[in-house]
Amino acid sequence: MTDILNGVRVVELATWSFVPAAGAVLADWGADVIKIEHPETGDPQRGLISSGVVTAAGGVNHFIEQPNRGKRSIGLDSSSSEGLELLMKFIETADVFLTNLLPDSRQRMGIDVEQVRARNLKIIYARGHGYGTKGDLATQGGFDLAAYWARGGIGEAYAAGDGSYPPVQRPAFGDVYGGFAIASGIVGALYKRERTGKPSVVDVSLLSSAIWQLGPDIVGAGITGEDIPKFQLAEMPNPAASIYQTRDGRHIAFVLLQADRFWADFCARLGRSDLVSDERFANAVVRFQNRAECIVELRKTFGEHDLSHWEKAFDGFDGVWDVMRTAREIHDDPQVVANGYLPRTTDANGNEFALAGSPVQFDETPLSLNCAPGHGEHTDALLGELGYTDDEIIDLKIKSVVL
Repeated sequence: MTDILNGVRVVELATWSFVPAAGAVLADWGADVIKIEHPETGDPQRGLISSGVVTAAGGVNHFIEQPNRGKRSIGLDSSSSEGLELLMKFIETADVFLTNLLPDSRQRMGIDVEQVRARNLKIIYARGHGYGTKGDLATQGGFDLAAYWARGGIGEAYAAGDGSYPPVQRPAFGDVYGGFAIASGIVGALYKRERTGKPSVVDVSLLSSAIWQLGPDIVGAGITGEDIPKFQLAEMPNPAASIYQTRDGRHIAFVLLQADRFWADFCARLGRSDLVSDERFANAVVRFQNRAECIVELRKTFGEHDLSHWEKAFDGFDGVWDVMRTAREIHDDPQVVANGYLPRTTDANGNEFALAGSPVQFDETPLSLNCAPGHGEHTDALLGELGYTDDEIIDLKIKSVVL
């Protein structure tokens, strides 16, 4: 973590990945993030690792570790009157209240904006939604596969367009992006409060996150009145801005947007200088007209050698290109290692593993992360900070108010 948000306290009453990911970013930046979990069930995401859906290794629950690193956990039944009062006492000490509870639940529990502000007038109230604060779906929950990938247009943007099934998103794909947006909004609200003394209500939805990320497509479609065209790889408008497969089944992405500038060197490194003098491919205009034939030639050439050959051939090439890596390979990527993008941490059982660092670095310093808390790991310490004695804490545990 860094000290950018040192002294900022966040009370997080949220589950799964979307909103907890925002808390993780704030913890990365030095905030004290208190994760409120039900004393019996905890965050339901803790159960994914034993559900048969998500694989695990060495007892590390990576679905909990990634969006909850660096936080402190208290097991607290906020649905009881005594538990709600405890929650409010924590809120009184906080700068930010962060939640993904639905409007009906917030009202029923007595933790909506008005009730929270009654106990802490200057608190920033941050909410994560599936579909936004207004409209028919404002009270409906949403996971990212539905609200972000499906309704937000991301999945259709990646669909082949030939009537086949669209691709399914990767786990928490929209959640982590939306969570970063919430964290950014909270920091903006903290800055506003610092300048004006006025707190804000911060809202981010998975739907709005998708619209922002797919902005070029969506804005373009609104202006032209049509969806942005999709091009199959075999007919890409610019053959030098595409993906090619090597003999050993690997893929290389080239992004030569100023293709004429790089075309001669590109072809020379391919060992295909004949393509430079071929009148069908002499410049960008004719390459577009003859793109299918050009791509056939390029595919045939790339398919003649393994990836290692092409990595050497394009070493030092001025045009932008890179190899499509797997998730496992990224752990050993020298650029990732050099920049500390996968900081390592150790859990209470001595398991050492890497976590994906949030993408902002301050003063060129890689993040140093702590692991996610165990369920209710910090209950005693946090209650002690509120002034509760050991006997009072034991009494709360006997009543099942806390874990």
